[in-house]
Amino acid sequence: MEGRAIRNDRDEYFINEKIRDREVRVIGADGVQLGVMPIAEARRLAEEAELDLVKISPGARPPVCKIIDYGKFKYEKTRKEKEAKKKQHVVEIKEIRMSPNIDDNDLATKANAARKFLTKGDRVKVTLRFRGREMSHMKDHVHILTDFAAQLQDIAVIDRQPKVEGRTMTMFLTEKR
Repeated sequence: MEGRAIRNDRDEYFINEKIRDREVRVIGADGVQLGVMPIAEARRLAEEAELDLVKISPGARPPVCKIIDYGKFKYEKTRKEKEAKKKQHVVEIKEIRMSPNIDDNDLATKANAARKFLTKGDRVKVTLRFRGREMSHMKDHVHILTDFAAQLQDIAVIDRQPKVEGRTMTMFLTEKR
């Protein structure tokens, strides 16, 4: 039970002899509040229980320390963080690329792929790529993106309207809430 300060991702825990405050509020190993006492007495209680004295809330007045097994405390904390990460869903952006001379059947196939992405909760970036002489007729092909959005209007809504960026025209779709 040597004095050590452990640096965690966001928190810094002071343990045993690294706690420099004169008085601390102590919570026992069983979770019962033991009250405010001098640091020497709190360390003695932790040693008697063969556990660590860990400063949990340094911002409080007086600081709150708990008598716990630090290894177990750290393990429980990382396990809780992993559980929280499992439950959150990261929204990805999936891209569907098309050219201005796409056929109706190909457009329907791409729409089905986009439908799968949207039902999984992802955003869909629909890109219409122009090459060569197609560049001079960009405005004539906006209907391809609007038709694409119309095929998905039952489950999707246009997040960002079609916009020309260099050689491409892009539009974003998200799932209806």
